[in-house]
Amino acid sequence: MAETGLLGRVRTELPTLPDALQRVAEQILGEPEETARTTIVDLAERAGTSTATITRFCRLFGYRGYAELRVAVATETGRAAQARWDTDIDHDITPDAPLDRVLDVVASADARAIQDTAGRVDLAAVERVSAAVATAQRVELFGLGSSGNAAREMAFRLERIRVPCWHRSDPHTALTNAALLGPGDVAIGLSHSGRTREVIEVLSEAADHGALTVAITSFPRSPLSEIADVVMTTAVQETTFRLAALSALHSQLLVLDLIYVAVAQRTYERTTEAFEVTARAVDAHRLPRKRTRTPEGS
Repeated sequence: MAETGLLGRVRTELPTLPDALQRVAEQILGEPEETARTTIVDLAERAGTSTATITRFCRLFGYRGYAELRVAVATETGRAAQARWDTDIDHDITPDAPLDRVLDVVASADARAIQDTAGRVDLAAVERVSAAVATAQRVELFGLGSSGNAAREMAFRLERIRVPCWHRSDPHTALTNAALLGPGDVAIGLSHSGRTREVIEVLSEAADHGALTVAITSFPRSPLSEIADVVMTTAVQETTFRLAALSALHSQLLVLDLIYVAVAQRTYERTTEAFEVTARAVDAHRLPRKRTRTPEGS
């Protein structure tokens, strides 16, 4: 598994872990450099738990044991230092913070979230989803709130390259359309928490009729993930005024954009022709470019 983004995954999933595993996660996140140097016994003592719990924590995140997890943490913290990445960035924005400070915090948080998301992307899953979307008779996307915005943007992009795609903002309409899907069709549900009831219901309905179901969420062990054929996880970085659900948009768009480009690659001739046709259709609505005035006599 990819080692990049482990700390982001731990940070994202921390609220869903049992108490003992939460203490391990908090210890690792609080002192990642020290974790890379300490023994399993020392970490267990600091977290107030047992070595068996540490081993269970490692396996939960896909590592065979503590040695592998230590290497992953060391690699990630070393990479961050080399890139001058501030792993202890203060995400607090006070009411009187100057705009240059706000810009630094927001830009750093978004960049870290995108980097962590890229580190956990399952490329085999992208291949599977893009292949299905490229040949599907129907593709349905559904999400609410900020996730709905990401779904709407993806639908716009796929429509532009002649993929029969729909985004439904109304849960009842989404459910009825999910019921019309079948084998060979694709349903993509977006929910940061993976616990949005309406998104779960839509994906479950699509699954009942044989469609390929795809969950895009920050929590790979959420109820949404449990019912999906393919799960693609995103990372978030909270800041003041931008809670997790509001910070997931950029990461969701990264995953969706990767799928979109992979679909465009698979349908290159169709996509290129669609771009040319649609560009001509709206060309008359664009103002002409201003000509650069040249000096007299030149």
